[in-house]
Amino acid sequence: MHLALPNLEVNLARQTLRLRFGEVLLREYAVSTARNGPGERQNSECTPRGLHYIGAKIGAGTPANTVFTARRPTGEIHSPEYAATQPAGRDWILTRILWLAGAEPGFNLGGECDTWSRYIYLHGTPDDVILGTPGSRGCVRMRNADILELFTCVEVGTPVLIH
Repeated sequence: MHLALPNLEVNLARQTLRLRFGEVLLREYAVSTARNGPGERQNSECTPRGLHYIGAKIGAGTPANTVFTARRPTGEIHSPEYAATQPAGRDWILTRILWLAGAEPGFNLGGECDTWSRYIYLHGTPDDVILGTPGSRGCVRMRNADILELFTCVEVGTPVLIH
């Protein structure tokens, strides 16, 4: 008997993330990828393409809207009132982090194109951020409710195809 395994697919043109178990589509989420488009180079602020996997799951047990800096919860909870006290244009990382690692040597793994060392995540974003259009600095932004749901469905090692 073959057991279906979860896998994720990020479609850059459609700005969607699909959760599948085997070939069965379970959910499709609106996302926001890089405003600079696709690309694999260090410091490009582009979303890397190709096959990846979830290298780390961060934030289990923290409340929704938890603010993360350098992958650590700050103890703050995002709200419009809190955001108004922060510098304009801050790139919020909220709720949960699924840290991606490249799986294709020379393309998104190793050297100046390494997804892991670029700190590329699937992560939550403030509710007022527009999804369905590119706008991030390389990561894949999701609604907080969506990243909470997704976080429970995947494990470290889950494949993620970005195309």
